[in-house]
Order: sequence, then C-alpha cells, then structure tokens
Amino acid sequence: QVQLVESGGGLVQPGQSLRLSCAASGFTFSSYYMGWFRQAPGKERAAISWSGGRSTYYADSVKGRFTISRDNAKNTVYLQMNSLKPEDTAVYYCNAVEIKTTAAIFRSWGQGTQVTVSS
Repeated sequence: QVQLVESGGGLVQPGQSLRLSCAASGFTFSSYYMGWFRQAPGKERAAISWSGGRSTYYADSVKGRFTISRDNAKNTVYLQMNSLKPEDTAVYYCNAVEIKTTAAIFRSWGQGTQVTVSS
C-alpha cells in the first residue's frame, strides 16, 4: 500500500525559506522519479519539480528558488524553498511522476502540507 506523508509546511513571510519532506513507503522508491505538486485555492494540482536518476525538473515559477533532493536510503524526497513569494501559497504534495506527462503515478495522495506566504 502506497503511503506518502508530507511535512514541513507553515506560515512564513515573503523572502523566507521552508524545507518540505515527504516520507514514502509501499513501493520501490529508488525506481521512481519523485516529485512535488502543489494546489493553490481554485487551481488544479500541478507538478512543480521532480527528481530521478541524474535528472531534475523545475517549473518556471520555482526555478532558481526551489531545490529538490532525495535520500533513497530513507525513502524521502525534500523540497528546499527559498525566496518564497505569496504566489507560492498552496498545499504541497509529493508523488511519483510520469515524466513525459508530469502526471502523478499513484492514485493515493498524502494529506499534503500547507505553505502560506504572507506578510
């Protein structure tokens, strides 16, 4: 059974940083591209970053500010978010990623972690 548990969100001011974590279980973590998705109020959930092998991807909206990393020994993927902006406010989720479509692979989602950027 796939389980994804996100943590690390919070309320921060513009320009500050947060580090998100996602602990995964129930599948062979190292065999998958793992990514972060986010869903802002009134918008669809979309991938913003993924990592696998030697490849990484960042959406233009987060490129240069966010850094994805993973620890295959711990089955955990991280997202370091710097220079946060109010438009980064969203619920953040992780999932395995189909890189050709950037769609999530697993139907199961975690509870997500809320990131709110506000002064």
